[in-house]
Amino acid sequence: MSYQRPKGTNDILPGESDNWLFIEETARLLFNDYQYQEIRTPIFEHYEVIARSVGDTTDIVSKEMYDFYDKGDRHVTLRPEGTAPVVRAFVENKLFGPEYQKPYKAFYMGPMFRYERPQKGRLRQFHQIGVEALGSENPTLDVETMSMAMDYFKQLGLKNIRLVINSLGDKETRQNYRQALIDYLLPHENELSEDSKRRLHENPLRVLDSKDKKDQKFVTDAPSILDYLSPYAKEYFEQVTKTLDHLGTPYEIDHRMVRGLDYYMHTIFEIMSDAPGMGSQSTICAGGRYDGLVEELGGPQTPGIGFAMGEERILMTLAQEDVLIPVAKQLDAYVVGIGALTNIESLKIVQSIRNFGFSADRDFMDRKAKAQFKSADKAGAKLILTLGEAELENGTINVKSSATRAEKTFPLTEIYHHFDEIYDEMMTPVFD
Repeated sequence: MSYQRPKGTNDILPGESDNWLFIEETARLLFNDYQYQEIRTPIFEHYEVIARSVGDTTDIVSKEMYDFYDKGDRHVTLRPEGTAPVVRAFVENKLFGPEYQKPYKAFYMGPMFRYERPQKGRLRQFHQIGVEALGSENPTLDVETMSMAMDYFKQLGLKNIRLVINSLGDKETRQNYRQALIDYLLPHENELSEDSKRRLHENPLRVLDSKDKKDQKFVTDAPSILDYLSPYAKEYFEQVTKTLDHLGTPYEIDHRMVRGLDYYMHTIFEIMSDAPGMGSQSTICAGGRYDGLVEELGGPQTPGIGFAMGEERILMTLAQEDVLIPVAKQLDAYVVGIGALTNIESLKIVQSIRNFGFSADRDFMDRKAKAQFKSADKAGAKLILTLGEAELENGTINVKSSATRAEKTFPLTEIYHHFDEIYDEMMTPVFD
């Protein structure tokens, strides 16, 4: 029997994983500049944490959760997104206490799980990088959060991106808009998809998020939520757009945009890629404000805002824009051992070099010298150290610099005790 990976998952192989490391390390460095610290939550959560946060009527909870009962008959689920677990940790660990700086800024990265039809850029196990800022209801924080996301993509080298924003308003807004939406959709109820018929009475905003072609023509002409903003929500959104204008940040307003999770309110945003070939997977970052979520999970009234980015989609976008990802891998030294007697000493040499903080490798396949030199060249080794049986007997080793082509013989004891000095000497260009 031939075993294959589960449907909707990917193996991230060596070489490919370097690209993942690059986008993750870029995020870590940038987020630290904005004073975010990393948080790591469990990969599975109690079902109620997700259901209460994300919303029972969302596709995620109603169709896509990997939920099950464990051996203690507890209803748990693999996490389908990152915000609810972070907020649960925030409440459980009392990170809202006075000893913590506000807003409390955290970022995360890791696998998420949704049982949906696998397609390009959409997997059942996918990976997200996300941030959450908890404790401030200041529209300029919304703008800082969006700016950080845009900064991240610019640092990666992406150019074909744009920021799209909308407001979902507050509770008063939602109540007014909910009724207007029902009044608009009710005459067309029989023409809606089965999912939208159900959502129409449970949560009509979900209809706007429908991807079903039956619903699209009605979504296009739906009333705009921006016409139903309460005075406070309208002023809040105006502060957001005013701040974006003041910073000179280009943006578009799309009044039909909603987020697929129930906890959002006020500012929501997406960053879209216009790179060719992205198709329906053009959203590479999405987020917004969620001022009621902490209370929903048992904490005090605490406003919050955040975003999440799909790592698979980021890598797709980099490929579509032909962005060259720098390779961090380097090999400082390769030890070529010639003859069976050099086998043990070759290992001692590479271990000594590594103890100085350099990267080193050697042959373990008992290959001829020519094949070993070829491997050293292919790996881009900066120094090639050659140890034959005669050198071993004399206690010496030949060292050659790939950059300067300089060669020199050193006592083995010098390699063991002063390799850092030898490295500097051999890597320094010699001018006549």
